[in-house]
Amino acid sequence: MFLKPTYVFDKVGDITPQFLRRKGIKGLILDLDNTLTTHNNPIPPSSSLEWLDRMKRAGIRLMIVSNNHPPRVRPFAEQLGLDFECDGKKPLTFGYSRAVTRMGLTNREVAAVGDQIFTDVLGSNLKGIRSIFVFPIEAETSLPFRFKRACEKPFLPKKERVFK
Repeated sequence: MFLKPTYVFDKVGDITPQFLRRKGIKGLILDLDNTLTTHNNPIPPSSSLEWLDRMKRAGIRLMIVSNNHPPRVRPFAEQLGLDFECDGKKPLTFGYSRAVTRMGLTNREVAAVGDQIFTDVLGSNLKGIRSIFVFPIEAETSLPFRFKRACEKPFLPKKERVFK
């Protein structure tokens, strides 16, 4: 149950303000690597920039919570104009709790978006906020990530569950 996402989308850009409004979601906690950009890439793709702009114009509050350290997260978040929490320690809920408070919303009004079952989905479910799973932008090549992805495989949602 804790490893099952509330909603599933192919990519972050498929999440629409209309969908969020229908679900009563006013704020999104965003993972960084392989959700908004490729792993360790300091430059956000134009598709993420356009999606973030659409969310901001719709009044959706946005905040990055990443397990990465400040030198990785701060410059990326600043170029997007987003607030952030570094060293989020996901799947622990500390980063999520701080983000919900800083956004001035309740758990019921927030969802967390990410590409990993054992950090993003588990952490948001433990916090009691809805989880939105997006498939990774690209496959990571490092051995630790390949191992983690292999362990996640039995828990991955099926592509046919993807919202449109």
